[in-house]
Amino acid sequence: MTTAILSALPEEQSGLLGSLEQARRVAHAGRAFWLGTLHGQPVVLALSGMGKVAAATTATALIERFGAARIVFTGVAGGVGEGVQVGDVVVAQDYVQHDMDATPLCARWQVPGYSAVRLPCDTTLTAMISGAVSAYLQSAGGHFDSELLAQPPRLHQGLVASGDQFVSCAQAAGALRADLLAAGHDVLAVEMEGAAVAQVCVDYGVPFAAVRAISDRADDDAHVDFHRFIQSVASRYADHIVRGLLRVL
Repeated sequence: MTTAILSALPEEQSGLLGSLEQARRVAHAGRAFWLGTLHGQPVVLALSGMGKVAAATTATALIERFGAARIVFTGVAGGVGEGVQVGDVVVAQDYVQHDMDATPLCARWQVPGYSAVRLPCDTTLTAMISGAVSAYLQSAGGHFDSELLAQPPRLHQGLVASGDQFVSCAQAAGALRADLLAAGHDVLAVEMEGAAVAQVCVDYGVPFAAVRAISDRADDDAHVDFHRFIQSVASRYADHIVRGLLRVL
């Protein structure tokens, strides 16, 4: 059973790609897919591209062309939830598209044709990746980049929002969270791809889980040290967490 590992940026997969055994590159749908094994498990690595449409196309190709039995998204996100700080890790339990509004046809944020506002992640796979995160954070102890992280990283689990915009000012982040919270949707983080992948996986009945390292607070400092964070923190998180997941599959 092939596990697909998706990321938006190449730096988030560099360690995994470098360790891929029996690696084989396949070009499909304008994208590069890398097939091979990690920890004895068959995997396919791919970059989703940025935004919901690109992510949905990639997820569909992983299922249709490469027979992915499960999809795991690993990457970064902006923290918007209370207590979610730079360096923390958010494991999504479900997703919402924060820029979807088809009212009055259905409720705000609800994708037409679906029964609820939230798109669920697979509970079993999500529990497994949460366990991998906890094990990594515990084993790493205090050995984190003190220049980028103000405190030891923590694990959060809950709702993540996706939309086709890079939320990079405090006013936009605050309004996004406040609107959703008023309707009972307490969002922890915001990014640009996960909800689309969740929707595709719901359609195909394929288990999906997502883990996001918090690179910023989705505010006016969102651009500060972003690339450094990707290279020195997020890539290391992805490497250890995905390896931990594959060991228990």
